[in-house]
Amino acid sequence: MARKVFFSFHFGKDSQRAAQVRNADMLADEDEYGVIDAVDWEKLEREGTESIKRWILSQLEGTSVTVVLIGAETADRPWVRYEIRKSWERGNALVGLKIHNVKNLKGEIDSPGINPLEQIKFTDRTTLSSVSKTYDWNTDNGRENLGTWVEEAFQAREIMSGEKEIEKSDDDTNNSGRGNIPARPLPQNPSTGPVVVNRPPSQPWCNVESCS
Repeated sequence: MARKVFFSFHFGKDSQRAAQVRNADMLADEDEYGVIDAVDWEKLEREGTESIKRWILSQLEGTSVTVVLIGAETADRPWVRYEIRKSWERGNALVGLKIHNVKNLKGEIDSPGINPLEQIKFTDRTTLSSVSKTYDWNTDNGRENLGTWVEEAFQAREIMSGEKEIEKSDDDTNNSGRGNIPARPLPQNPSTGPVVVNRPPSQPWCNVESCS
């Protein structure tokens, strides 16, 4: 059965890498959760933090798995952490996917970053990473296996239903913007994900967080 997936990632660093994951056509259901036009995002941003939160929650509706695309600075993004917390609270399974070694359009890779699933803890002091697997897009052959990882995560989350609660935390999303997106024109054709993006082309490895 197809699982509807919400992608969480850092736009400023990883939109081009995220596009390659999103457009690899490895998920049977490609509803574009988290996609927003740049003009609409600017309007939403002007409306403030609460409007952004409502938008994120609306995008999570109907999804059952959240894939966190982990780059060099993903763990530092307040909105990524917010999306992870809200994903778990609503019952979504979580999958971490390292994308730092995916090349951008300039052929550049990035340094590995901290896994945000290792930073967020349950009330028993274990971390989200203890129940949510993380893979590497390149070395673990994500192009072939992403659909399998999503389904396995969903099944594991179903078994856990309600057994783990996330530790309460101060709200660090106030005045954060969505990943501190710079005030300049966005690149054309970025990837989908819970960030400000334009609609992606259909083919993989397209030209292209915030998010996150």
